[in-house]
Amino acid sequence: MPQQFPALIIVIPLLAALLTAPLGALSRRLCYPWLVLIMGLTLCLALAIIGQVINSGPISYHMGGWEPPWGIEYKIDQLNALMMVLITGAGFLGALYSGPSFEQELPGRQTLATTLYFLMITGLLGIVITGDLFNVFVFLEIASLSGYGLIACGSADAPLATFRYIIMGTIGASCYLLGVGYLYISTGSLNLADLHNLLPQLYHSRVVLTAGALMLVGISLKMALFPLHAWLPEAYYEAPSAISGVVAPLYTKVGGYLMLRIIYNLFEPRFFIEIFPITTILSWAAVCALLIGSIYAIAQKDLKKMLCYSVIAQVGYIVLGIALANRAGFTSAILTIVNEVCTKSCIFLATGAIIYRLGNSRIDNLQHLYRRMPLTMLAFTVGVFSMVGIPPTCGFFSKLYLLFGCVAAGQWSFIVALLLSTILNVIYFFRVIKAACFEDPQPDYSRTEDYPQVEVEEVPAAMLIPILIAASAIVITGLGSHWIIINIINPMIPVGF
Repeated sequence: MPQQFPALIIVIPLLAALLTAPLGALSRRLCYPWLVLIMGLTLCLALAIIGQVINSGPISYHMGGWEPPWGIEYKIDQLNALMMVLITGAGFLGALYSGPSFEQELPGRQTLATTLYFLMITGLLGIVITGDLFNVFVFLEIASLSGYGLIACGSADAPLATFRYIIMGTIGASCYLLGVGYLYISTGSLNLADLHNLLPQLYHSRVVLTAGALMLVGISLKMALFPLHAWLPEAYYEAPSAISGVVAPLYTKVGGYLMLRIIYNLFEPRFFIEIFPITTILSWAAVCALLIGSIYAIAQKDLKKMLCYSVIAQVGYIVLGIALANRAGFTSAILTIVNEVCTKSCIFLATGAIIYRLGNSRIDNLQHLYRRMPLTMLAFTVGVFSMVGIPPTCGFFSKLYLLFGCVAAGQWSFIVALLLSTILNVIYFFRVIKAACFEDPQPDYSRTEDYPQVEVEEVPAAMLIPILIAASAIVITGLGSHWIIINIINPMIPVGF
């Protein structure tokens, strides 16, 4: 049975999506436990797979018994095993959280939302597990189409934001598919490992150069890398809280994973460094992303909108680590993906809890929130510490390795940009802490009257528990970063780094 886990982790949520409609027809209340059950099962499968990979090495699963490169291969190594744990982990927390959130924000549409949720997880898992480039496109579209539907279920302005997302997402997918088509024309293969062996003798072909450029442009659009980011803030802001708490941590990070695969596994690193030096363009685009995303975040008066712009900045950190093309940068990119999944899950779910209680997330309305929702705001603060890079959170170690990578590459201007971005992070997050925690000072900076009485009013346990788990994961991944580097990252570092 364990040898079938690579297929089951895709088949189970896909079948669950098909069975949700008849289940919801019986009773919409059954959708919530059904979602939690299936997501819990997929998480268990992902944990079993990563344990097997770490103990026994990479897994090659041939769909239908057809040998690659003719058949479709699911190739699981340390990196995509880690990604499966992150996807199913964030998906499970979102499933736990979704019960009260869906009831408040999506009344009567729980069945539809649950079906799309399963399809979203199926698509994301398929992207990271498959070793076939066309299969990546298929799963990319499954994840995208379900994401469009989930985001459109949000507020009154969600359909317009979704339409913009659809336009940009379609362009990105088309660019990626054209690149895959050009590679197929040149080599007659779609298997990633097979292409890795076939492409070196074609590196100077204009068709292959065009294919590489198109694939990276398509992925950059999908992950909202500056200046291709305009669709993201409104789309994530208008999404229901439970959905933004899963989409924001996962979609751009899966895009980062795919960029890693294209640059370091499909092609040899030297292709994008020496022959077609697109890493230089990516690195400067990443620096612009982490600075401009932070500046836009400072300008926001709404907490959720501020977090949406911070996603753009964090994409910059991932891409900069990839584009540095050295050992420390590669390590930083993967640590940042791990950190971002945990951190964005925590702070977006916590923001959803604030919206659940207050009805909005305007920063001006957060007074006394640390006394009203102490556990939620404690978890939010842990997420802020990780975003800023305070030890022992994983955010500290990811930024530390990124600094090491910049030093190794001799890019001192990038170090200045990283430090400036960190200062900007402190500024826009301190506004939230100040509004929620500190009282307005009296004219003489002394208080003569009692503090206003505020009742503790946390969100339901189904929403609070995932927030606290995500906050704990931030600290655990930080303390366990050495284990992640030794067991996950080091085996994946390209030869010569």
